[in-house]
Amino acid sequence: MKSPQNKKIKRLLIANRAEIAVRVIRTCRELGITAIAVYSEPDRTALHILLADEAYPLGGVTAAESYLNQHRILDIARQADVDAIHPGYGFLSENADFAEAVRAAGIVFIGPSAAAMRLLGDKTAARKIARQCGVPTIAGTEDALRSENEGIKQAQRIGFPVLLKAAGGGGGKGMRVVSSAADFGAAFTTAQSEAKSAFGDGRVYLEKYIEQPRHVEIQILADRFGNTIYLGERECSIQRRHQKVLEESPSPIITPELRREMGEAAVKVAKVANYSNAGTVEFLVDLKKNFYFLEVNTRLQVEHPVTEAITGLDLVKEQISIAEGEKLQKTQEGIELSGHALECRIYAEDPQSQFFPSTGRLERYDVPSGPRVRVDSGFRCGDTVSVYYDPLLAKVITWGNERGGSIAAMQRALSEFRIEGVKTTIPFCQFVLGNENFQRGDFDTHFVRDQFDEKDLFQSNKLEQIAAAVGAMLALRDNQPHRNGSTNAHSDNLWKRQREESYR
Repeated sequence: MKSPQNKKIKRLLIANRAEIAVRVIRTCRELGITAIAVYSEPDRTALHILLADEAYPLGGVTAAESYLNQHRILDIARQADVDAIHPGYGFLSENADFAEAVRAAGIVFIGPSAAAMRLLGDKTAARKIARQCGVPTIAGTEDALRSENEGIKQAQRIGFPVLLKAAGGGGGKGMRVVSSAADFGAAFTTAQSEAKSAFGDGRVYLEKYIEQPRHVEIQILADRFGNTIYLGERECSIQRRHQKVLEESPSPIITPELRREMGEAAVKVAKVANYSNAGTVEFLVDLKKNFYFLEVNTRLQVEHPVTEAITGLDLVKEQISIAEGEKLQKTQEGIELSGHALECRIYAEDPQSQFFPSTGRLERYDVPSGPRVRVDSGFRCGDTVSVYYDPLLAKVITWGNERGGSIAAMQRALSEFRIEGVKTTIPFCQFVLGNENFQRGDFDTHFVRDQFDEKDLFQSNKLEQIAAAVGAMLALRDNQPHRNGSTNAHSDNLWKRQREESYR
């Protein structure tokens, strides 16, 4: 195969699935790049397979058997004679060994170097770099914990409550808040197990748990020539189980001065690690607007569309261009932020049952559209949501000249989204958008704990159940012949109105 340095990419394999695979395929299509998909057995008829130019079976059912199977993915890459591999997010996207193996095979890895990934993708190593750069960090352990006993001693030194976090990945996997020594053992075991399952790396570390924090992250782009820029911030404080549900850009609390200070800190960390490609530097911001380095995600983020919406950039296109050896087309002075963007993640989860995953066949799946609305999805009507992978169905992104406009556009878009067959987080997102504290921009990462009660969704669900029962009765009646041979238009319209009300 050709050298992976400085060449145009013509054939690209996406080592991922669902909406992020679809997202990468669409940019490939615009660039004239042949998009090659891979799939597990449950994904045999998935949307990303249908949209790709070519598709190859990974075999297996679980993530470990399929999308985490490095050897199989590399075998397919050789078989398909690809120039590059895009890892998406999750799975192998932050696995330095995989990035190294891809490049050793003469294939372009669309992401940072393995060395930079080891420095910054490893959460404990990244904290050391941030401290060396003079970037504020949260008190915590320098290295991964070797045992439960060591963890308890360190937690007592730092002071409870503490946060257990996976060293080898993000996305809320392997993360647990621990309030006392008595709770540490169970949390430690669970965090290790979850981290191992999600990233193939069971190491965890500790940091002090900050009360009432905002989760704010900076998107960066860096080329191979030392040029690094930041593209504003994303507010990611609306979370459940430490995983984001709703993101926006810009943040309601970040001033231009603080944005510049955080952006420059993010660039400083990236430069020290000789980082190239897209990445995200995450911070916690306290009540006094002091910020603390959290971690670096050495990949494309789930919430990247809100940055695209306010900058006009295609971040996947930028990733490919950087991987081809091109210089950044934009300088820091050339970055202009326009308007306000919002993203709601639509998960197949039941917000009335502690966001427990909901599986089943999508009997109906109608996505919203219209002005200022974008939907990134990897599912269609008739697809099955399985237990094997992340339950993210779609991301709805809206844009407005100001924050109120993007919120109004999102409320309209979610009212149009129709999903039947599984429970979803749409009702929860609608609750957030209508919450007065959220509308004022007054919230933190404890929003779900402090503001949300599962009973808040009870009334709307009751309306939906009543509407469904009415619909079933009308369907039975309409199957019977009428005396005059016509349908009952008045009753049909009544059902439609009741159904529409159930989604509001």
